[in-house]
Amino acid sequence: MITNSTIDKLIEMHLTAMSDAFRQQMSDPKMKEIDFEDRFAMMVDLEYTRRKNNRLNRLIKNAQFEQPDANIMDIDYVSGRKLNKNLIRKLATCDYISEHRNIFITGATGCGKTYMANAFGMEACKQYFKTQYVRLPDLLFDLEYSREESNYKKVMGKYASPALLIIDEWLLLKPTPTESKDIFELLHHRRKRSSTIFCSQYRHEGWYEQLGGDDSPLADAILDRIVHDAYRINIESIDPSRDFSMREVYGLDKYLSE
Repeated sequence: MITNSTIDKLIEMHLTAMSDAFRQQMSDPKMKEIDFEDRFAMMVDLEYTRRKNNRLNRLIKNAQFEQPDANIMDIDYVSGRKLNKNLIRKLATCDYISEHRNIFITGATGCGKTYMANAFGMEACKQYFKTQYVRLPDLLFDLEYSREESNYKKVMGKYASPALLIIDEWLLLKPTPTESKDIFELLHHRRKRSSTIFCSQYRHEGWYEQLGGDDSPLADAILDRIVHDAYRINIESIDPSRDFSMREVYGLDKYLSE
């Protein structure tokens, strides 16, 4: 009766891992040979580990990665692309997030920008940084729709609050004046408070024109908030004979042909 009562109380307090460990210990005669302190420590360790794993799984799920299987260790350095391996390893430590710095990942379609950004995002989740992935067109649509629903501030906060925000398809299309204002407000709120990864087909030197150039009063203001404290990874082809789209390298065709 005492055992059942203890298990019920552990479950009521949401200590389910400890309750499972306690039940297992009570059913294993060999556990009686182990000191109480060690047995208790085993139960606490199990509860602690399960909670950490649950937290990690929630962070990964809520990040809404385009490629949730992306892994920093699986980045391909031999596919004919120019990659700075030392810089990528440095960024994998996530120190740039603590320093509130940004990352620019630029290169042609299919060069692996999204995979690399998602891999950095996974490392951020592993260090329990709140992370969010979004395509810029979807982000701008969310903000536009939020005006109609009168919850603009809430939606803006959704993208302003994560420690790491990954914006894919950055400036693929030129934003409208209203969209430029939304981009400015978002980056203004995030500046010196968090980190953003920008994935773009254009190198950062071309972003000024994509933002409207001299015709837009916000172009300089937007770039001023992100350029000066950013690490830059430009993925370039160095061997045309091995220059394959990363979608081709990791796509289904490779398995269907085996």
